[in-house]
Amino acid sequence: MKKSSAHPFFDHLNQFVTISEKEFEIIRSYFETQNQKKKQLLMKANSPCDQIYFVLKGCVHMYFLTEKGTERTVQFALENWWITDFLAFQKQTNTHFFIQAIENTVVLSVRYGEYERLLHDFPQLERYFRIIFQIAYGSSIMKMKYLFDFSKEEIYFHFTEHFPEFAQRVPQYLIASFLGLTPEYVSEIRAKKRS
Repeated sequence: MKKSSAHPFFDHLNQFVTISEKEFEIIRSYFETQNQKKKQLLMKANSPCDQIYFVLKGCVHMYFLTEKGTERTVQFALENWWITDFLAFQKQTNTHFFIQAIENTVVLSVRYGEYERLLHDFPQLERYFRIIFQIAYGSSIMKMKYLFDFSKEEIYFHFTEHFPEFAQRVPQYLIASFLGLTPEYVSEIRAKKRS
């Protein structure tokens, strides 16, 4: 398995498929680099979803607004994670979600037409994305299991113990939103654990 300090995306690709440095230079040309400041939006609800994002540095979250205007986080992405509204991206429709930077963030983005061309030009990336999407789908099913199976307290502690990188970098109110809890309840169970 190839390793290079040249680019984290190159390293990530080579965890799943074999890409030469020469091929990577061409692959890289399909993508744009975007720098996002903290709280800046990458994607807005009710707009066309025509990009997929790979996080090079930083952290983002994807959320929707309820009818009451409450933010509900459905996904986070740190370094080496992909994020978009995959269904809207695939169908080339408007999204129901926002994607916002939690920290100053750098992403690679690829538009739908370029993504399709990329997969045509580099068939091994079909395998790469299949593996990535299988992992993401499996994770979303496990999240549903935890929401049905665990108490609210168990859900919170399971998340913070199994995903410490999120617990350290993501504000508690966003973790609460992701887990379907209120920020007040999270404060309460954290205080209870400390005492």
